[in-house]
Amino acid sequence: MEEYIGTKKWKWVQLSKSETGNDSIPITVYNWLEQVQKNQTNCLRVSDLDKEIKGSLIYKQNLNKERDYKIFHFFLTKDMLVTVDLDWTVLTQANLDQLQRQLERTENAAEGFLLLLGELLNDLLVEIDQFEVALRTLVWSVKKRNETGILELVYQRRHELLIWKNLLIPIKEVNMGIEEIGLNDGEVFASTGRRIARAFALLNEYEHEVDAMINLEEVISSHRGNEIMKTLTVITTVFTPIMAFGALWGMNFKHMPELEWRFGYIFSIILIIISTLLLYGYLKIKGWTGDLLKGKKKGSFFE
Repeated sequence: MEEYIGTKKWKWVQLSKSETGNDSIPITVYNWLEQVQKNQTNCLRVSDLDKEIKGSLIYKQNLNKERDYKIFHFFLTKDMLVTVDLDWTVLTQANLDQLQRQLERTENAAEGFLLLLGELLNDLLVEIDQFEVALRTLVWSVKKRNETGILELVYQRRHELLIWKNLLIPIKEVNMGIEEIGLNDGEVFASTGRRIARAFALLNEYEHEVDAMINLEEVISSHRGNEIMKTLTVITTVFTPIMAFGALWGMNFKHMPELEWRFGYIFSIILIIISTLLLYGYLKIKGWTGDLLKGKKKGSFFE
């Protein structure tokens, strides 16, 4: 068991799931610990009457592996914070010495817990900053090399945003739970609330950007599909006279008057060319060929 004293007014105790029977920890904490032994999902229980909060929080999640995550359990009252299986080594931004000095200035366990949540948020915000760089590169990739693989990357970024929101929502719920039991006085609560709001604002804005790219990619893909189908239709239609006359004069009937024509070969070629040009002219006048013969500008989305 590791025990950290925030001030003389409260204490923070870190446990592992295997630790039981310590006299300095109320029996209710161990009863709770037995209940959460197998819990591997986010949960929160708020008791307004007893002024206590208990639950579990996933604070680290691998972006590519569903089962690769870190979870800790907590029991919070005004005078005591108990955490189980909280591993600070996975958080790149945590400074334990500085955190300890900040804990010494807090007035109760709720403020101390909010400081810990703030460290979790700091780590998350650093990852969001790295995501911003990747998103900017992706935005320009849509312009420079718009292809099928880009859409896959866009959906991957969308998935990352969903994971981070999934991490952030339980933290916000804990913050609301602390407010619910009336331990929301002080600057620490306000500061953590602003940090949560900032993280949500960033994720929402990036979500709008990614959704806009998804919509753009879907429009481009739909446009390309229509252009391809239209091109194939026009080509098939224009070459219909060639196929029709070719099929006609490719027959092997014994009595075919065209076989005796002296200028039948020249006539057939001229007839095929004229009928093809007439058919293409008809399609052009009707406007059914669109801009198929016009090249796409370099750098165009539809290139």
